[in-house]
Amino acid sequence: MKLYNSHSQKVEELQPIEPGKVSMYVCGPTVYNYPHIGNARPIVVFDTLKKALELQGLEVTFVSNYTDVDDKIINTAIEQNVSEKEITDKYIKAYEDVRRGLNADLPNVAPRVTETMQQIIDFIQELIDKGAAYQVDGDVYFRIASDPHYGELSHQNMEDLMVGARIDENSKKENPLDFTLWKATDKGIQWDTPWSKGRPGWHTECVVMIQDVFKKPLIDIHGGGLDLKFPHHENEIAQCQACNSTRLANMWVHNGMINIDGIKMSKSLGNVRWAKDLIAQFGGNTMRWAMISTQYRSTLNLTDETIEAAQKELNRIQMAFKQASVQLQLNNVEATEEKDETLLNQFIDALNNDLNTPNAIVAIFDTVKALNQTIRQREVDLNRLNVLVSTLKAMTYVLGVQFDEIQMSEEDKEMYRNWKAAVKAKDFASADTYRATLIEKGIL
Repeated sequence: MKLYNSHSQKVEELQPIEPGKVSMYVCGPTVYNYPHIGNARPIVVFDTLKKALELQGLEVTFVSNYTDVDDKIINTAIEQNVSEKEITDKYIKAYEDVRRGLNADLPNVAPRVTETMQQIIDFIQELIDKGAAYQVDGDVYFRIASDPHYGELSHQNMEDLMVGARIDENSKKENPLDFTLWKATDKGIQWDTPWSKGRPGWHTECVVMIQDVFKKPLIDIHGGGLDLKFPHHENEIAQCQACNSTRLANMWVHNGMINIDGIKMSKSLGNVRWAKDLIAQFGGNTMRWAMISTQYRSTLNLTDETIEAAQKELNRIQMAFKQASVQLQLNNVEATEEKDETLLNQFIDALNNDLNTPNAIVAIFDTVKALNQTIRQREVDLNRLNVLVSTLKAMTYVLGVQFDEIQMSEEDKEMYRNWKAAVKAKDFASADTYRATLIEKGIL
């Protein structure tokens, strides 16, 4: 597997720290509202990556967090006169519903910030002890000057960042670029610490959760949306460098953004699309296919046309899959685990080339073509058909598309044969009756 590493700005081969095992962490959402379709893209991208690695025999530990303490959460709770936990529980469930709706696996571990608080406090204290952080009036800041490599992920140097830094009214900071590790506050949920009663800063949470779950300072893959590269991921690296002299992950993988009809999605423009609404309207298969039709690093332009194209492509695959399944069941052929190695390797090669899902889709349609050609033969090669169905199922599973499998009863099989016989005998009235029933059952 080769992936574009944002840190090196090169496509590099993934070389797991522990042979045969991959540790992967993806930044999760701040849960104060329903996830929009932009939030859904990393769900699809990194679930596809996970399944592609597993297809090749690797054991993947996939972790994605929930940020369940934040000013937006606190403000929402105050507005609705409920606890922060009621807000976060509601939207964590909504996020998990979107995951399931997109046929994505739930993470192996999904840590919450509120459940990792003591570890966060201890980590901040360690940074203070090492001189990488300082406390002023109950607030704690990370000292950017303590990391000579700061800017290495976003490939910006300190001087340029200083020139572009917004004038900060907070004169308590030593440097305008210094970022908050702990915020003293009397508003909303808070915790006692040696510095003040308050809550943690966003940038320190993921570092701690990674180390808490994986029990090590360096993992294989850290992922997230491109919008997180700076400053969030940059600041994660700075803290890990200060504490452990590592960059936290060997590979930093970022997915591109989603535009709606060619325009950046934003609340101010009123073009935010909730993932749950799109899944309800078009189905999880369609939305997932629309998202993987573009390579993960590129901007995805979501339009009515891209959704319609996804629906048409899925219909082609489903039709071939259904026809093949009917043929196999009519002949009482048991499913095989055997795969067409040539087609499957074409599929794997595409994914191993920086998760090139558009080329993986080409391999799927080559398999569909082979299926259709086999079905159209006068004497159907059932073994070949069985192998192709097995291959297609493996491919669609990795890309996160799930088709309902037909289960034909003996009565269904008899009805199918009667329909064929009626057509052959030109008994069209009977044939239409049989056909209508078979359509109703989803067999035709």
